[in-house]
Amino acid sequence: MSATSRQYHLVSRPDGMPEAGNFSLEYVPLDPPEPGQIAVRNTWLSVDPYMRGRMNDRPSYIPPFELNRPMDGAAIGVVEDSADDRFKPGDTVSHFAGWRDRAVIDADSASPVERTIPPQAYLGPLGVPGLAAYAGLLRIGEPKAGETVFVSAAAGTVGSLVAQIAKLKGCRVIGSAGSEDKIRWLREVAGVDAVINYRTAPDMTAALAEAAPEGIDIYFDNVGGDHLEAAIANAKDFARFPICGMISQYNKSPEGPRNIFGVVERRILMQGLIVMDEFGMMPDLQRDMTGWIADGRITWQETVREGLDSAPDAFLDLFSGVNSGKMLVRLPEG
Repeated sequence: MSATSRQYHLVSRPDGMPEAGNFSLEYVPLDPPEPGQIAVRNTWLSVDPYMRGRMNDRPSYIPPFELNRPMDGAAIGVVEDSADDRFKPGDTVSHFAGWRDRAVIDADSASPVERTIPPQAYLGPLGVPGLAAYAGLLRIGEPKAGETVFVSAAAGTVGSLVAQIAKLKGCRVIGSAGSEDKIRWLREVAGVDAVINYRTAPDMTAALAEAAPEGIDIYFDNVGGDHLEAAIANAKDFARFPICGMISQYNKSPEGPRNIFGVVERRILMQGLIVMDEFGMMPDLQRDMTGWIADGRITWQETVREGLDSAPDAFLDLFSGVNSGKMLVRLPEG
């Protein structure tokens, strides 16, 4: 007997901020797995800002979502049926067939999950967000003890990990966040040295200059816009800028920093980060991050929405900063 997958399709491309009408929940029958495939029931789904770019019909580092086809993204699931010797029913796996409750996928695209750590951690610190933070800061930023690191969206999925890894490397860390609860978490839990409330600061450049009177050595960019301009204005000579994301620009025509010549004047190294280029560092991430989590030196936050029906709203809420840490959708067990 075939199962049914409840899955979200993109039915129209948004102009600006997406809305509920861009998504449609469809019921699609699934055939049993063929040799080399597994049937998975999802338990956790990831929604991420980069998915907004996939809603545009243009070439990029990852193909756009096809209209009237199932969307995808990182997910954790339990194997229900297997036609591959590497997996058996009951195994927990990470894979990329998100935005749905069930899927039949190639076994080669699934990775086993170690159940000694909460499985959803493989969508956060032990997954792609963790790799972005780890590779972006360590490979591009090359932090040295005593340096000053500025992290935008520092209470977000990637930013909160960057801030904590930078502290582990002996750096002074300045973060930006948009609420008092997030600021309190960054100070009291993550150990960030200074935090700028970007919603109340009248001028980001002046606020960063006050927090870093001697300038910054590294800027880890998740926001773009006025944060990037402030970082350029306050950069030391030969500062390093890993550019991971620009969430302030995703729902409008991108705007370049008005002080871009400062990159030349200060000889700033600015490099874009595409996490797919960094998969070779995944074993290093999982080794180091597992140890840091075990000894309490890395922690993280989750904002959890319940049920598949909540996925579009969870995604849209990313752009208003509702979430603290990783935004997740939890699906019912069984």
